[in-house]
Amino acid sequence: MKKSLLTLLAVAAMSTTALAAEVKPALVYGTGGKFDKSFNEAAYNGAEKFKAETGIAYRDFEPTGDTQGEQAIRNFASRGFNPVVAVSFAWTSAIEKVAAEFPDTKFIIVDSVVDKPNVRSVVYKEEEGSYLVGILAGMASKTGKVGFVGGMDIPLIRKFECGYEQGARAAKADIQVFQNMTGTTGAAWNDPVRGGELTKNQIDQGADVIYAAAGATGLGVLQTAADNKKLSIGVDSNQNHLHPGSVLTSMVKRVDLAVYNAYTDTKNDKFTGGVQALGVKEDGVGAAIDDNNKSLITPEMQAAVDKAKADIIAGTVKVHDYTSDNACPK
Repeated sequence: MKKSLLTLLAVAAMSTTALAAEVKPALVYGTGGKFDKSFNEAAYNGAEKFKAETGIAYRDFEPTGDTQGEQAIRNFASRGFNPVVAVSFAWTSAIEKVAAEFPDTKFIIVDSVVDKPNVRSVVYKEEEGSYLVGILAGMASKTGKVGFVGGMDIPLIRKFECGYEQGARAAKADIQVFQNMTGTTGAAWNDPVRGGELTKNQIDQGADVIYAAAGATGLGVLQTAADNKKLSIGVDSNQNHLHPGSVLTSMVKRVDLAVYNAYTDTKNDKFTGGVQALGVKEDGVGAAIDDNNKSLITPEMQAAVDKAKADIIAGTVKVHDYTSDNACPK
């Protein structure tokens, strides 16, 4: 009996070791660079947190084009990496193809949905977080004019803008909202010079708060706003520290959690496929307030954001999702 028990314990230990050995994480970023201080860097931070807590290393890749992204995803899967996280809607078709080729590998895609049993699709209610920062923009604006600079002109980024506009109008019904998109290709995520030019144009029209949802392009937006002594709003990662006293807030989008949870769930044999939609209620999006911007946030502004969060969670405020009908209510 004792011998049998020892045998069972040994088998269990071997099984645990085998399970741990199967966790070989990989990460493929969106175009725009790992250290964009925004979307990609949030994913990197999630992977780094997992590595720090577990001691398990991961491999990552920075594609500069769509073809490279698919090649990297397939290469990681073929070399036994598991799970493979792809952080961009741009990798939708790549994940669809590669996940079918490697049914025993777990894949995670951020910002898109792929309906396969071995794929977890993590999407965000960006309209809700953008609504919150829109309220702050509307309340902070002295001119009654605010701006938005998006990256690639796609429905996802229109979703950010539409939520922002709804929030700004909730704070100030007659507010004017300027909006520009940087481009129509992946290069739009990594053009801070163009981001700065669009920002200056909006400032010249009277905008005194400009929200950037443009990856590394947004760094040019934040810099130009600071140079012109105007306020900006960061995105995805908390960017308040980049220009303290000039960045009004940041619409944080917890891409780090998508990566960290994917790796942790796989390690603990708790990975599930399907869609995860993260909004204000799930703490997936929000408005960042810290020591770098708290002097810009009045008690009235804080109260307005707190109320809006509570109303969104309760369902008494429903922020329109641009992607539901490709339209934004006026």
